[in-house]
Amino acid sequence: MHDWSMGYPMTLPSVRLARLHVRRLLTMWNWPGDIGDAVLVTSELVANAARHAKVVGHQLWLRLAVLEDGGLVIDVSDPVRAFPEIREEPDGEGGRGLLVVAQLAAELEWFLRADVGKTVRARLTAMTR
Repeated sequence: MHDWSMGYPMTLPSVRLARLHVRRLLTMWNWPGDIGDAVLVTSELVANAARHAKVVGHQLWLRLAVLEDGGLVIDVSDPVRAFPEIREEPDGEGGRGLLVVAQLAAELEWFLRADVGKTVRARLTAMTR
C-alpha cells in the first residue's frame, strides 16, 4: 500500500501545492477512487488549517495513505488543539469547507496529537471498476 506525507507552510498558496501533489500521487498510484473528490477534500482541509490554525514556527502536515480495501485516508495536522466545527448553515462565503468534506467522505473525524495540535482525518472509499 501507499503512504506519503509532507509539511507545508501555513499559507493559502499551500492549498494549490497540496492539490497538485494529491492529484499527481493518486494518479501515479492508480488509486481507484474519485481523485477529484480526494483533491477537493484535501483542498478544504488544508485551507482550513492555513486559515484557522496558523502558529508562528509551525507548519501543517498532509498525509495520504491507501488502505488495504483501496480506501484513502487524508490527514491534515496543525498545531492548534481546538477542534473544527461543521456549520450546517454557513455564513456568507465561508464555513462550507467541512460540510463539503463531510458529504464527500465516508468518515470524518479529528483527534489530538500526542505532541502538539490535532489531526483532521477524512476517509474516502475506492470505487469498484
